[in-house]
Amino acid sequence: MDVKKFAQGYNLYKLIWIFLISSFIGACIEIVWCYFAMGKLMSRSSLLYGQFSVVWGFGCVLLTILLHKLQGKKDLFIFLTGALAGGLYEYVCSVFTEVFFGVRFWDYSDIAFNINGRINLLFCLFWGIIAVVWIQKIYPFLSCHIEKIPIRLGKLLTVVLSAFLFFDIVLSTMALGRAYHRHLQMEAHNAVEIFLDNKYTDTYLAKRYQNMFPK
Repeated sequence: MDVKKFAQGYNLYKLIWIFLISSFIGACIEIVWCYFAMGKLMSRSSLLYGQFSVVWGFGCVLLTILLHKLQGKKDLFIFLTGALAGGLYEYVCSVFTEVFFGVRFWDYSDIAFNINGRINLLFCLFWGIIAVVWIQKIYPFLSCHIEKIPIRLGKLLTVVLSAFLFFDIVLSTMALGRAYHRHLQMEAHNAVEIFLDNKYTDTYLAKRYQNMFPK
């Protein structure tokens, strides 16, 4: 008789946990990378609270959705699919943050074979490699361990952590949006905007988002 497991197979619970885990690990990887590349520690979180990179989170969810049926397939096909999807995803994320928040969180203008400084060939190749390793090795490993979480605890943690991340994403979006409006010399018109101006000042955000590039 089959034993029922938490988030068994491919489902929304599994994708939520993939997002949570990869967001945290991705931010930590970037912190370590910046330390060795630039010699300093800096927050690489996309959000105001906690170390979570939503780019990594959504990226890994995207790879899972696109590639989960390709487990066991030829690595070359997975590599090409991942390189194309990853490059497109990174480009869209860059455009989105610049259009809506007036900032750029990365700029590849100094790297060869870049497109508008938003993506470059080298990092697209990295996306391809990540896709192969992710779907052939990392995703099966994470999936197996996620399913070991007790069902009731897993559901409770999913709700609590999802609520926290939702609040964090919404608040971070509002704070960055308001910062962009301040940059455009737009005054606060309501209590929420006044709160954002007082709580999440430009100085505060500059310390939190040390890799932020003004438009």
